[in-house]
Amino acid sequence: MSVAEFNKEKFIDSLSNIQGVSDKLTASTFANLHIFLSLPSTNQTLWQLIDSGNPSSIVIASQQTAGRGQWGRNWQSTVGGLYMSIAIAKSNTIAPNISISQTSQLTLSNAWGIASSLRDYGVPVQVKWPNDLILEHKKLGGILTETRIHKKKISQAVIGVGINWANSVPDTGINLQSYYMKQSKSGIFSLEMLAAIVFHGLDFGIKQLLESGIESILPSYQQLLINIGQQVVVEDRIGTIVGVTTNGELRVKFNQDSTSPLTQPQISSSEIFLKPGTINLGYGQLFPGSR
Repeated sequence: MSVAEFNKEKFIDSLSNIQGVSDKLTASTFANLHIFLSLPSTNQTLWQLIDSGNPSSIVIASQQTAGRGQWGRNWQSTVGGLYMSIAIAKSNTIAPNISISQTSQLTLSNAWGIASSLRDYGVPVQVKWPNDLILEHKKLGGILTETRIHKKKISQAVIGVGINWANSVPDTGINLQSYYMKQSKSGIFSLEMLAAIVFHGLDFGIKQLLESGIESILPSYQQLLINIGQQVVVEDRIGTIVGVTTNGELRVKFNQDSTSPLTQPQISSSEIFLKPGTINLGYGQLFPGSR
């Protein structure tokens, strides 16, 4: 597939047609939007723009040559996908004002906001803890949140999003075009429209977090969480995923009969909390929590 340039005007037009998007946000987005055919990484480029005096920038690329996922994993970013990063600085109206310990809340709110926005357009997206977007048990996209800290508060954040639109994907992935081929109709008609919906979802999720707190998001996030009910093994003990804490930790509950002879003595509680990155929930398996 040849590299097609992302249409800025089409994106802004799609954004202005989304209910709840203000003219002010649309105008600000247009002024701060940077479009590229190819980049090593949209997050990396956005940090460079921030450092050069552009704190409110948005970067979109048609492909990435060195895209990164969570925990430094490689993110396939071939032509035909959506690769977008947005900057949030303290001077913005949606500026972060949360502590270092609450950084995971940004990722949860982003995932919830994007999934909710896509569901508004008829795409039954779910969330795989903590930051993957799931469609038909396969990975549709992912989110990478990077932050800078000042006085124990997040002073700046860059949120990178990759969504599979018409790009090639591995066996564990799915793109929206292949999904729509099996549907009677489609609700998203272009890459630019998809970008507008995702951008609105990010804006909506962050505003909800800052105005009403993670408590207002968590119940809905957990309703979309595909891992609810999934069995996992933690240090030779079988547990069941039952939810997520307000700090973004995975809640795993152990049954009384889940103890094995190899059980570690430090795991004695009937429920434990796992931080992001401490367990791999995998793909290609049946998620009992899917709805």
